[in-house]
Amino acid sequence: MKILITGGAGFIGSHLAVRLLNNGHHVCVIDDLSTGSIENIYGLKYNSNFRYVIDTIMSVNIMAELVDDVDIIYHLAASVGVNLIVEDPVKTIETNVKGTEIVLKLANKKKKLVVITSTSEVYGKSNDLPFREDGDLTLGSSYKARWSYACSKLLDEFLAMAYHRDKKLPVVIVRLFNTTGPRQTGRYGMVVPRFIKQALAAKPITVYGDGKQTRCFCYVGDVVWALTELIKHETAIGNIFNIGSDHEVTIADLAKMVNEKINSSSKIVFVPYDEAYCEGFEDMTRRVPDISKISKLTGFKPKVRLPEIIESMIEYYAQKG
Repeated sequence: MKILITGGAGFIGSHLAVRLLNNGHHVCVIDDLSTGSIENIYGLKYNSNFRYVIDTIMSVNIMAELVDDVDIIYHLAASVGVNLIVEDPVKTIETNVKGTEIVLKLANKKKKLVVITSTSEVYGKSNDLPFREDGDLTLGSSYKARWSYACSKLLDEFLAMAYHRDKKLPVVIVRLFNTTGPRQTGRYGMVVPRFIKQALAAKPITVYGDGKQTRCFCYVGDVVWALTELIKHETAIGNIFNIGSDHEVTIADLAKMVNEKINSSSKIVFVPYDEAYCEGFEDMTRRVPDISKISKLTGFKPKVRLPEIIESMIEYYAQKG
């Protein structure tokens, strides 16, 4: 098949492109490189089944040509990372909402299948764990810029489901939970690469908050496997799926694990949220997915455990210097 990946030069998008090419598909990537990197896809240019376009998904004419030429669209392009969200909420909302609207509107003309990548952030401050796809969502106040990302991605979901119900557009929505692995950057607040880079440089490992908050980290290779399997199942259309690991770890324990793996002399320093981000910043205490739905449909089960993920990332960043 011919497949378009928006945001395809990003961390997840570039790994997805590799897997799709290995599966024999033709892959086109569009990315404005605002958070992605040409380095992530540089080696793919020698593959005759691959091409890339450096432009924004807001360029409707270019997007119209690209969408018209493919069978499936993976929509990954978005403003991501807590740092970016807090610093530029306007760009976050505009990019996520307008960009998704453009993709859906163009795909609807010829009913192209669209896979929308959403986020675990949409569960907000819910304490109903583990998070189920049909569970209630509890977002924070609109006075808090931190929730603008979750709100924008949730609006993407509502818009996609409306296109599916009202216009019969085939859509699949996935909520990704803390995907990590080689090529991920810590530039926008992603915690695992940030800890690893700090430890490799023998700098203090900065844990935001008290470190008791938990996350479930999933290897990018496991995530892209799930993304490519979902499109094989017609019953996935019109549905929402969590993709992630259900193994919890506190952020403080994550910092210790990184330190031990590197055998670093770095000290672990706890930084209040108000200092790290902004006054009154709110965070999710726990973030655990129920992955039974996607497991039942595709057989998805995370294979790479956190210690192995960290080791692969340490090797990657050590080589990059």
